[in-house]
Amino acid sequence: MAMKWRNEISEGLRPVVDIVYPPRCPLCGDAIADQVGLCPGCWSGIEMPGTPACASCHYPLGDGAANEAEQCAGCIAQPPRHAGIHAATLYNDTSRKLILAFKHGRKVSLAPLLGRLMASRLSDLASKDVLVVPVPLHRWRILGRGFNQAALLARELEKAGLGKLVVDALVRRRRTPSLGGLGRAEREKALAGAITVRGSRAARISGREVVLVDDVLTSGATSDAC
Repeated sequence: MAMKWRNEISEGLRPVVDIVYPPRCPLCGDAIADQVGLCPGCWSGIEMPGTPACASCHYPLGDGAANEAEQCAGCIAQPPRHAGIHAATLYNDTSRKLILAFKHGRKVSLAPLLGRLMASRLSDLASKDVLVVPVPLHRWRILGRGFNQAALLARELEKAGLGKLVVDALVRRRRTPSLGGLGRAEREKALAGAITVRGSRAARISGREVVLVDDVLTSGATSDAC
C-alpha cells in the first residue's frame, strides 16, 4: 500500500518537476520526454550483449562459435567461481560515460535507468526465490562517495521483483586500492581476504541462490572474491 501511494504521489508531481527541471539526456544534454532516459542518439550507442556468446560470461564470440555451451578463452583458462554473468550492456564509450556519471559524477538519479537495463537481462528470476546482494564497498569509501553504487542498482532489481535485497550480506573488511589499470593477477592479490560474508547474515544466505550485483565487470576478480 505504501509503495502504491509513493508511486501515485510521484506521478502527480511529475508535471511540476518537468517544468522546474526540463528532462535532459544525462549524457549529451539534449531534451528528452522523460526524466529517466536517454536521447535517441545516445540510446543508439548502447550495445547489448548478443549471440553467439560465452556460456559463462556472455562475452561475444565470433560467428564461428560451435554451440551454446562454448566458452571464451578466458573462462576456459580460469573458470569463474559462479554460475554465469548477465551483463546489461557491453562496455563501450556510451556505457562508460553512463557509469562514470553515475558513480563518480554522483548522478544517482541514473540508478533506475541502469537498473532497468539490468532487469531486462534477468527476467527469468521473477519466478525464483533468490537473494540480491551488492558487491560491498569499504566503509571509508562509502563515506567519501556517499553511496554504494552496487547497492543502488541492487535495490532497483528488488523493486523490479527480481529477488529480495540483502544489502549487507557481504562486508569489505579492509580498504583495497583502486583496481583501475590493474591486471587480473594484481586485482586478485589486492582483493585476497578483503571480502567476506557478514557473520549476522551467514545463516540467511547459506544454501540460497544469490544474484551478485556490481556496476562494471572487468577481469572477474571482484566477483570471484565475493
